[in-house]
Amino acid sequence: MTKQVKREDIIRAAMDLIAAQGFHGAPMSMIAEKAGVGVGTIYRYFENRDVLIKSIYKEIEERLVAYLTKKYPSEEPVRICFFHIAKGLVTYFTQHPMDFKYFEQFHYSPFGEAHRRNRIFKSAGQPDIFMELYERGLAQQVIKNLPPTVFFNLAFAPIVWSLRDHILEMVAIDDSLAELLVTSCWDSVKI
Repeated sequence: MTKQVKREDIIRAAMDLIAAQGFHGAPMSMIAEKAGVGVGTIYRYFENRDVLIKSIYKEIEERLVAYLTKKYPSEEPVRICFFHIAKGLVTYFTQHPMDFKYFEQFHYSPFGEAHRRNRIFKSAGQPDIFMELYERGLAQQVIKNLPPTVFFNLAFAPIVWSLRDHILEMVAIDDSLAELLVTSCWDSVKI
């Protein structure tokens, strides 16, 4: 087994356990057992459990940012950019439910609280398309003058809640429902 494969096995095992049982339900010993490696092997790749948790989040975040910024219509009107981002979130997370589950665990933990205090995606070294969208929308007076956190809650939290229900198989988000969901979110923040 190559080093890269071992590292990926550790990450996959940690994601599975954390998504299913939370951070407290995923000690290093369980992660090692699920990955088929010794506990000491994990420490060759990750200094400690916190580093492992943050590294996984960063990798997911980088994949998501790359997905959302691919073909991002930055020169188009704010509405077009909003729809690109919102539909991108729906598509990405419906295609990657484990990433979504991990994101949920991370964001509702002390790790996520610290992360939310920073600008979204700043640590990924990519354009902060969420803040850019918000600031441009305010400057062009096409969105309501709301504090950023309230704007993001109205604009994107309903998408997150609906994705959670989709992954729990309480609702099936198809293209038609995704369009209606994104339109409803836009309607809640536009002027």
